[in-house]
Amino acid sequence: MMNNNYEPVRLEDNRLFLLDQRKLPNHMEYLEAATVEDVYDAIKDLAVRGAPAIGVAAGYGMYIAAKNDLNQSGHIGGLEQDGEFLMQSRPTAVNLAYAVKRQLKVYEALRDAGTSEVDILQKLLEEAVAIHHKELESCRRIAEYGLSLLKPEMGILTHCNAGGLATTGYGTALGPIHLGQERGYNFHVYADETRPLLQGARLTAWELHQSDVDVTVICDNMASLVMKEGRIDAIVAGCDRMAANGDGANKIGTSGLAILAKEYGIPFYMFVPTSTIDMDAHTGEDIPIECRDGEEIRTMWYLEPMAPADVSFYNPAFDVTDHEYITAVVTEKGIARPPYSESLRKVMEDSHV
Repeated sequence: MMNNNYEPVRLEDNRLFLLDQRKLPNHMEYLEAATVEDVYDAIKDLAVRGAPAIGVAAGYGMYIAAKNDLNQSGHIGGLEQDGEFLMQSRPTAVNLAYAVKRQLKVYEALRDAGTSEVDILQKLLEEAVAIHHKELESCRRIAEYGLSLLKPEMGILTHCNAGGLATTGYGTALGPIHLGQERGYNFHVYADETRPLLQGARLTAWELHQSDVDVTVICDNMASLVMKEGRIDAIVAGCDRMAANGDGANKIGTSGLAILAKEYGIPFYMFVPTSTIDMDAHTGEDIPIECRDGEEIRTMWYLEPMAPADVSFYNPAFDVTDHEYITAVVTEKGIARPPYSESLRKVMEDSHV
């Protein structure tokens, strides 16, 4: 059974707590995000990560910002600026902007209607909870649709972490694996370690082990070999932003897996909640790619630096998988197939997002 003893985002006694995923797999620690700056730092520094979980945290972050304003000055002011601030923490993940804009829409409509600020604050809390519940339900549906693409005993390759830690629910790409485990599918999962932040080794392996899934960690550069050896029947990956044509941005290294999958005749499935589909981005060229500090490569996991201090580093956090390499896109509204410019538009029209 899926282990539910961890929640990446939790509101308790009107206080926001975030599971510090930087400490996993060795320590399960929560940090309190008492200000909008705390939420920004937690997202930026990867204490909370994964596009859906980032969106949930941001939804609560907007509520925390309004609550602090009201408590400190008796007036909710500057929420638009707080939203702009939060959206800069991880610009590639579209769920972040989605949650912030959803909260601002509620705030602005109530403010313009002359609603009392106490009532506005309550509505912002309710909206944050609604965003959270939407992601939970979305994950459950994605897990069901995704499992319909898989068969018992399959070998499955994963990259990064797109499970409960990244979403607050079953997960997206890991959702059908958790659900399949509950139903006796007995998958064998190969988890790419996912350099340089090791989300596969630290988080996916930990999460699947918690659910008693048979999981083996491999280095990223071993993926081609395990495919060639016939160990992989399907590849599942999450997505931080998908363009209208089906190009999908995900953790760096995903695009290479999709290209290899096509070479070896292995289906490549991308798992994408509708909140992650950006219809304003026409192609992957329109998706901003976050570039992070090179120290994540040089020093982050080492007792001593693993490269000279005076060399240059290039550390993009994401790459874009071209739609032609994606076998199917799994959403909570159903499974989209090529041509994605048509199927994704229909999904989005049906979802009322």
